[in-house]
Amino acid sequence: MIKNVGIIGSGTMGSGIAQVAATAGCNVCLYDTNPEALQKAEQALIKILNRLIEKGRITSEEKERIHGNIKYVNALDALSDSDLVIEAIIEDLKIKQELFQKLQKIVSKKTIFASNTSSLSIASIASALKSPKRCIGIHFFNPAPLMRLVEIVPAVQTSDKTKNIAIETIESWGKTIAVVKDTPGFIVNRVARPFYGEALRIYEEGIANVATIDWAMKSIGGFRMGPFELMDFIGNDINYTVTETVFEAFYYDPRYTPSFTQKRLAEAGYFGRKTGKGYYNYKEGATNPEVHENVGLAQKIFDRILVMLINEAADALFWNIASADDIDNAMTKGVNYPKGLLAWADEKGIEWCVNKLDGLYDEYREDRYRCSPMLRRMNKEQKTFF
Repeated sequence: MIKNVGIIGSGTMGSGIAQVAATAGCNVCLYDTNPEALQKAEQALIKILNRLIEKGRITSEEKERIHGNIKYVNALDALSDSDLVIEAIIEDLKIKQELFQKLQKIVSKKTIFASNTSSLSIASIASALKSPKRCIGIHFFNPAPLMRLVEIVPAVQTSDKTKNIAIETIESWGKTIAVVKDTPGFIVNRVARPFYGEALRIYEEGIANVATIDWAMKSIGGFRMGPFELMDFIGNDINYTVTETVFEAFYYDPRYTPSFTQKRLAEAGYFGRKTGKGYYNYKEGATNPEVHENVGLAQKIFDRILVMLINEAADALFWNIASADDIDNAMTKGVNYPKGLLAWADEKGIEWCVNKLDGLYDEYREDRYRCSPMLRRMNKEQKTFF
């Protein structure tokens, strides 16, 4: 039974995971090298808990319990009693490996090492340990207290015992689990690539401006945010880096080709909301692109992005990355898609999906638009996903 949890990194993600674990009754040590960052994290948590009291979701006593379950520490030795350590630091393989190498000298021989990485190889991270069987990926989504999904990613070295303890622990924290293979992007960051990539392609071709593409995905598809709004929210620096990482990890598969448009924005420091400018200008009084409310155009935009998303989800199933249920749960509960993509494929019709993809391939003659064998096979056999 996991009782003592160490969280490394007091940024938004690390602090959110600490809140989740503390709410579930765990003793949490939130570690950061920067005392000021720890102070800000504690102040932010108190603010969040006060807001939950105002909304009637927790009591004052509950606030004190959750807050009291977290210690803010800047010495790595303070994590020595941890049953589970989750790192939520910079997406740099070497830094993560070096951290775990230091940590294994401090903690128990039974401690589980978990990475919250969204795109790096768990096997590579685990290889830095003397006992790699105790390493696993536990990938939360931002904001961790609100997003229900957690991807559990066993490496090839991970023992069944470690995997089972991780699953039991995260489920006891009230989260929905998706068990996924240790492949680039896991489920969500792999399957979601076309939401950004195809939107950027449509924009670069001059078919529609960013505001119109966002409007199409929200008005026709029911998405909460359009792709450009979401990239600005995530940060174009982060989103571009994940795209580039997945592209390289898949041996430069054209389906994941990054966009020069996004690369230039990242190079210019136009990261989105956090810098005040991205695809949109967030400064007061700024002028932004106008929406052109052409329903026919919006439908074409939505269909093109949707079928590329469906193709990616079908291919993840084809390669046994995860089950159909886990793939759809990942997209609805991990990134708030209005429907599971495989369920959406059933609704639109497998034949429709195949014909749309073949039409794109015939037009562009790019491997980017190749139809997944899973869809072709299902269409031939007249099957559905569910």
